[in-house]
Amino acid sequence: MTSKPDLPELAFYYPNPIWKRGDWVKNLILFFDGIALLVPEYMQDKLEHFDPAIVVGLEKHGLLHVIKAEEAVGKEATEQLGYILSDIIVSGALDSLAKDSTAFDALSRSRLGYYGDEKLADMIFGQLKKRGLARDTEDGRSIPMHPMVRSLILTLLSQILRQYGANRNVSLEPVTDRPLLIAALADMLSLPTAPSHGQVITFDLNTVMVDLGPVPIDEVLAFRRENSDAFTEYRRSVRRFAYELSRMSKEQKELAFEDRQAQLDKMASELKRRSRKAWRKPASFALAFTGAMWTAASGDLLGAALAGAGSILGLESPEAVNVGAFSYLFRAHEHYA
Repeated sequence: MTSKPDLPELAFYYPNPIWKRGDWVKNLILFFDGIALLVPEYMQDKLEHFDPAIVVGLEKHGLLHVIKAEEAVGKEATEQLGYILSDIIVSGALDSLAKDSTAFDALSRSRLGYYGDEKLADMIFGQLKKRGLARDTEDGRSIPMHPMVRSLILTLLSQILRQYGANRNVSLEPVTDRPLLIAALADMLSLPTAPSHGQVITFDLNTVMVDLGPVPIDEVLAFRRENSDAFTEYRRSVRRFAYELSRMSKEQKELAFEDRQAQLDKMASELKRRSRKAWRKPASFALAFTGAMWTAASGDLLGAALAGAGSILGLESPEAVNVGAFSYLFRAHEHYA
C-alpha cells in the first residue's frame, strides 16, 4: 500500500505521546512534512513541558500536528483494535507477562477506545484485568497497564489510525525511535499460539544525518527548507524499495537487492555530504525500515501492524493478495535502543 503523493506526509510517532530526545526529532523533521502525535486531551497542554524548545519551534512553523485521541480512536478504530487484541489475548501470547514484576504504565482510556465504543473498550480492559495485565483506573482518565501491553496497543494504533489521517487529507507514516521495543513485541507474539504468521523483514539502511543535539531548531529548519526535496526523495525511495521487495520471492529478492540498495547508497552519500558541509560533523543518524509480506486472506492483521500498515486498513477484495507493509525505524547512537 502506498501513500498518495500529493498528500502531506507526517511522521506519526509511536509508541508514546511524545519523543524522549529533541535531537532525534531534529533529524526526523528533515524527512517529513511534519510530525504527528496521538495525545489524550488531558495531556495536550503539557507537551511544551516535555521539550519546550522543540515543541515551540515546530508549532511556530506549523510542523507539529496533535491528534486528539478522543476523536481519532472512534468506533471503527476501536473495533479494529478490539478484533486484533482479542485474538492476541485469547491465544495466550501475553500470559507470561503477568508473571513479571514490572511496574505498570498509564494508558489513557481514550486510546483504549472508550470514546469510540465504550462497551467494547470495557470488554478489552476486562480481559486484560482478568489476566493481571491491567488494573482499575485510579484517576478516571487512564488505566494502569503492563508496559509491553501498553506499547502493543499504541503500536497497533499507529497503523490503524492511518485511515483517520487519509480521511483528513494527510498521510500518517508510522515512525519510532524504539526499534528494539518493536522487535521485542514481534518476538513475543511470534509464539506458535499467537495468531500471526506475517513474515517480518527488516532492512538496515544508511546513516544519513548527523547528531543535531547542539544545533538550534531554527537552524535545522533552515537546512530543511534548503534540502527538503533530497530528503523527501530518499525517504520515498526507501519505502518503494521495501514495498517492492516485500512482494518478491526469495530468489527475486536476492537478484534485486544489490542494485536497488546501490541506488539508495548513492542518495544517502549525497545527504551525508550536505549535512557534513553544513555542520562539519560525522554522520550518526541512521534510517532503517521494517517491511512485511503476508497474505490478505490469512487475516494476519497483527503481523501487518507490527511490520507497518497495510491490510489493517482494509482491502477491496478478500482474495489472497501479497501485500507490502512498512514502518520507519530511526536509530541515533546506542541511547535510542
